[in-house]
Amino acid sequence: MALRGPLFRLLRTQLTHTCQQSRAQSVAVLGAPFSRGQKRRGVEHGPKVIRDAGLIDRLSGLDYSVHDFGDLNFHHLEKDEPYMGVKFPRTVGAANKMLSGAVSRAIGAGHTLIMLGGDHSLAVGSVSGHAQQCPDLCLIWVDAHADVNTPMTSPSGNLHGQPVAFMLKELQDKMPDIPGFSWTKPFLSSRDLVYIGLRDVDPGEHHILKNLGIQYFTMRDIDRLGIQRVMEVTLDHLLSRKQRPIHLSFDIDAFDPSLAPATGTPVNGGLTYREGIYITEEIHNTGLLSAMDLVEVNPVMGTNPEAVEATASLAVDVIASSLGQTREGAHVSIDEIPSVKDDTEQLRL
Repeated sequence: MALRGPLFRLLRTQLTHTCQQSRAQSVAVLGAPFSRGQKRRGVEHGPKVIRDAGLIDRLSGLDYSVHDFGDLNFHHLEKDEPYMGVKFPRTVGAANKMLSGAVSRAIGAGHTLIMLGGDHSLAVGSVSGHAQQCPDLCLIWVDAHADVNTPMTSPSGNLHGQPVAFMLKELQDKMPDIPGFSWTKPFLSSRDLVYIGLRDVDPGEHHILKNLGIQYFTMRDIDRLGIQRVMEVTLDHLLSRKQRPIHLSFDIDAFDPSLAPATGTPVNGGLTYREGIYITEEIHNTGLLSAMDLVEVNPVMGTNPEAVEATASLAVDVIASSLGQTREGAHVSIDEIPSVKDDTEQLRL
């Protein structure tokens, strides 16, 4: 049963953690132009094309005080040999360490944090930085992929398929000491994670999901239950025990490729526009969104400018919906409707 009504509002007022105080109208946008978590060039341009699609103006139109902190300046190491099959471990680890610090500072300053990727390996830094300020956070992972491979289960060695494994406490004894990641330790319980939109899960990941009892919804589950019920179960699972900050990590490939073609690992049969936006609307309605990732927009993978524009515009819609844009239109609040008398007096002047 989803939490609604007076009891839900009462519980929300009891959330006193500093990471939720005075955050409602202040948004920090942070670009993370990084691609070494996977093999395809171009995803490092994701922050630029999302901004170019009108993100900052859209958020400002929602009555937010928007602070665009620009892009982090990542450094690629000249020598970064694979380790246990993991590719570019030191480069990815250093980038995530830098991102973690930036996210922690922004959230500590009272902002709702929007991280623009970049590939999904960046979630290690984004979520860990959030957890430094909000250790009781919960995580909603919207993605075609589970991204919970360990170095031993990963078929590719790409770290954008492994970020959740670095976070989960229950996998601590399954994770080797990867060069570049000594700065982070597992901080998230498997019960504080929900996946939505899965449809391309590797065998090792499937074992982890089942063995740890992680709550997840495949696209078949969404077809069977409907997105409304999926969100009711998601929020009840994460918030019924305790109201706490939400981190939303949204991979654009959660959508069907017909809607988001400019991405590196598209999988047919994804979310519709309405399903994706409903997810973000419901998260916004909790009043608990504290940080968000929007990742894997890759303009190089678009077959034409229209494909890139459609994907970037969809990313803007997802972010804006997470922050309160409604489908009937987002309207700046006004005090009153001008009267005919006022208009007549202005004409006389």
